Amino acid sequence: MAMASRLRARVVLSRCEWSNLRSLLRPSLNRGFSSSSIPSHLERVGFIGLGNMGFHMASNLITAGYKITVHDINYNALKKFSEKGIPAKETPCEVAESSDVIITMLPSSSNVLDVYTGRNGLLHCRSHLSPWLFIDSSTIDPQTSRMLSTNISKCLLKEKKGFANNPLMLDAPVSGGVPAAQAGTLTFMVGGLEEAYLAAKPLFLSMGKQTIYCGSSGNGAAAKICNNLAMAVSMLGVSEAFVLGQHLGITASTLTKIFNSSSARCWSSDSYNPVPGIMEGVPSSRNYDGGFTSKLMAKDLTLAVSSAAEIGLKCPLTSEARDIYMELCEKGYDSKDFSCVFRHYYSGKDEN
Repeated sequence: MAMASRLRARVVLSRCEWSNLRSLLRPSLNRGFSSSSIPSHLERVGFIGLGNMGFHMASNLITAGYKITVHDINYNALKKFSEKGIPAKETPCEVAESSDVIITMLPSSSNVLDVYTGRNGLLHCRSHLSPWLFIDSSTIDPQTSRMLSTNISKCLLKEKKGFANNPLMLDAPVSGGVPAAQAGTLTFMVGGLEEAYLAAKPLFLSMGKQTIYCGSSGNGAAAKICNNLAMAVSMLGVSEAFVLGQHLGITASTLTKIFNSSSARCWSSDSYNPVPGIMEGVPSSRNYDGGFTSKLMAKDLTLAVSSAAEIGLKCPLTSEARDIYMELCEKGYDSKDFSCVFRHYYSGKDEN
């Protein structure tokens, strides 16, 4: 089974190299994250994608003591770091040249492919790459993650890092949104070689509170798609039930008490209630601003629909949820939190 797992990850390491890697892991996993205790193989980190999520993730790595180099196509995003003395590069290739590890946090599969394989991309110098590990935290389709992992494993390292002749890739999308990114409490869902996951764990725990190993390459991306699919369907179900209740004469506050003390209890009812006036500190309490946008939910549901179609699996709820969020976007609510489906699709009423 161990050999099969290694083959699935498309990385071949000798017995000696595996021994070296395991010996490297033992001391590092018990260390703190001050700059003096950061493992040398993780010390120099290139971070690409400094949007709402990436900005906070990179900032937390800097706070933890990592030597960060950044890149983004948005000059203003780069300026926030360069003004603090953080090296900013014009291309992904330049970031790779000065990094041991690369982390990417990008909007879509096409953006990821461009950063990795495009002109002046991370893999521009395929025959002598400096980074030994590439971590993609973007939410993309599993097929793209697996393809990139295969391509990266065929490259050579500029300098052997002690445990592998070839660079490795982990797909590590996150859950928790911008608040968790800012607080450093993200959950990482990680796919790829397990030994690489263990070696990179100090990095993940500098940006988040929990890491979950999901298996071979692409499984992290698959887990994120499944998580967001369940989240979308749950929000639709809760919103639909609230609106039906309102029309039948039951207030949303009453239904919330019932849901949260019965079998209908879920995150959409007890932690992210979509009805304005029920819960403070959630997007529904601020006109659905902030949070996880309907546009991003539509994108993730489209990935789920495509993945299901590729394997011939019928997912009617996925398709219906995708259509609903696409309609919300077409109506101009693409930048509103996805819980706005209660008001702008079902025409639900605020709690007085």
